[in-house]
Amino acid sequence: MTRRTRTDADARDPLPRMFDALLTAWGPQHWWPGQTPLEVIVGAILTQNTNWKNVERAIARLREHGMLDWQELHVATAEELAELIRTAGTYRVKARRLKAFVEFLFARHGGRLENMKRVATAELRRQLLAVPGIGPETADAILLYALGRPVFVVDAYTRRVLLRHRLIDERASYEDIQRLFESVLPRDTAMFNEYHALLVEVGKRHCRPSARCAGCPLDGFPHDEEA
Repeated sequence: MTRRTRTDADARDPLPRMFDALLTAWGPQHWWPGQTPLEVIVGAILTQNTNWKNVERAIARLREHGMLDWQELHVATAEELAELIRTAGTYRVKARRLKAFVEFLFARHGGRLENMKRVATAELRRQLLAVPGIGPETADAILLYALGRPVFVVDAYTRRVLLRHRLIDERASYEDIQRLFESVLPRDTAMFNEYHALLVEVGKRHCRPSARCAGCPLDGFPHDEEA
């Protein structure tokens, strides 16, 4: 990934400098860990409240049964899908959510991602948020990772890192945090992709519920270990 061009705003806002520190320390993360846009969308729905290893096993089961196809997902029942995605946790709920997305894709876009890609980002996000079980994080993951739209994905790791570094307070909403990133960073899909992946990595390695700041690339930025 090419290095950003430094701007005057970098001296005032830590977010671009934090990105540089993480990228320098760890390099590109090569996200999203799905092979096709279909797998990315399925993964974004199944990864809610579980880890990616569990999702990978569920996706592998879907693949083994020929279900990584929009038409096959459309004709399958929620009960059939639930049996294949057990490893993803709360599998009955997630099967219903997956079916809800597939029904939306066929009802609004003729079952074709190509048709969905023609919709403007703001309108498509509004449509996705109207699908049962699709919240802001899942909608934005679909937009960014499956469709290549420059929207910043906010997750629990992002919130924790920003809280610890005194960049937000407890009252900050999802949209508040998203605007914070999008207001100071270039509207660049590759950068948003990479930054989110790096924040997930720092959240896993260092910015845990009990902070492990030693060796963290962000340790030099002002922070509260107990936040």
